[in-house]
Amino acid sequence: MGIARLAGRQHGVVSWRQLVDAGLGRGAIAHRVRSGLLHRLYRGVFAVGYRPTTREGWWMAAVLAYGVRAALGSTTALAHWDLRPSSARKIDVIVATRNGLAQREGIRLDRCGAIAEAETTVHRAIPVTTVARTLLDAAAILQPQSLNRTIERSEILELFDLRAVRHTLELHPTHGGANRLHAAIELFREDEMTRSELEAMLLALCEADDLLRPLVNHTVAGEEVDFLWPRERLIVEVDGRRKHLTRQAFERDRARDAKLTLAGYRVVRFTYRQISGAPQTVALTLRALLGCGPVR
Repeated sequence: MGIARLAGRQHGVVSWRQLVDAGLGRGAIAHRVRSGLLHRLYRGVFAVGYRPTTREGWWMAAVLAYGVRAALGSTTALAHWDLRPSSARKIDVIVATRNGLAQREGIRLDRCGAIAEAETTVHRAIPVTTVARTLLDAAAILQPQSLNRTIERSEILELFDLRAVRHTLELHPTHGGANRLHAAIELFREDEMTRSELEAMLLALCEADDLLRPLVNHTVAGEEVDFLWPRERLIVEVDGRRKHLTRQAFERDRARDAKLTLAGYRVVRFTYRQISGAPQTVALTLRALLGCGPVR
C-alpha cells in the first residue's frame, strides 16, 4: 500500500531506491517486474501497475532516473510550467553536476555544475527549474519575440517575479541566455515605478508644457480615476503591464471606461512607458484633448 500511495503522488512511477526504502529487496523487485506489477522505464525507475499514459508520468520517470539532484529543465520545464508548449520527443533533464551520468534514451541531459539548489523547485509533484531559471535557459534558445511572449505568459499565470529573474541573472552573468533576458526584462522596469512617482512625472509634464494641472486620484461616478480635468471632462488613466495584463483586469478596465463614458467623460489611457519614454507625445496628445492648440 505504501508503494501504491507513493506512486500515486509521483504520477505512477517510483525509483529503485524508493522501493528499497519501502522494504523491498532485490529479489522482490525482480519478482514484481516479472509478474507485471512493475514496468521498467529506465534503469532504476519503474511504473507501478501499468506504463505511464501521461507526459507527467514520463517526466517524473526521467527525473527519477538521475537522482535527487535532477530536475526538468529547458523546453520541458517551459511545458511543465505551461509557459510554452513543446512537441520535443526528448525530455530535458538538468542535473547539478558535471561528472559522470550516462545519457539515456529519450532524455536530453544537461550536466550543469552552476545551478544552485534554490534554482529548482517542485511543481505538480515533479522537480523542475524555477520559473526564473527556466526563463534564463529559455532565453538561450528562443528568439527575442518568442521569449517576450513566454515572459508575458508567465505574467498572465502570475508566475513572473522580476526580483527572482534579476537575482538569477546576477548568479549567471555569462550564461548563454543572459544578454537576451536582460534585454527582455527592460520592458518590465515600468512596473517598479510607484504611484507617487508616476503622479509626479505626469504633473511635471503638464507644468513643463504649460498645461492645466489635473486633479489626482479623484472620484468620478463612484470610480477613483488617476487624473481628472473636470471642466474639460477628461480622464487620463495610466496602465502598467502587471496590473492590467490579465483577462479579468482587461474586462474590468473596459467596463469602468464604459461607465465613465456614460457619465459624460472622455477616458484616455497611457502606459507607464509612454509617459516615461515619450513625454512630448503624451503632452501633444493632452494639449489637443484639452483644446490648448499647438505649442507656440
